[in-house]
Amino acid sequence: MRPIIEFCSSNISTEAVMPRLEQNPDYDIVEYGCLNNCGQCYAEPFAMVDGEIVAADSPEALYDAIIAKIKEAEAWETLDLD
Repeated sequence: MRPIIEFCSSNISTEAVMPRLEQNPDYDIVEYGCLNNCGQCYAEPFAMVDGEIVAADSPEALYDAIIAKIKEAEAWETLDLD
């Protein structure tokens, strides 16, 4: 399954992280005006990966956390197929 990564256009991580992820054609990247997490949006870098919030202390750490979340989901998919 292709991961869906959603960003809020107001979050500080969007400009730093989204372009890096868009380089991978296997990811679906969506940017919304708002993800209805306003308190979190202004407090820390975050995104939603397949409907789950992924947050970090910096945009660089968020990128790493998103990649880790995707790999974790892929591992679970592999286990489900066996």
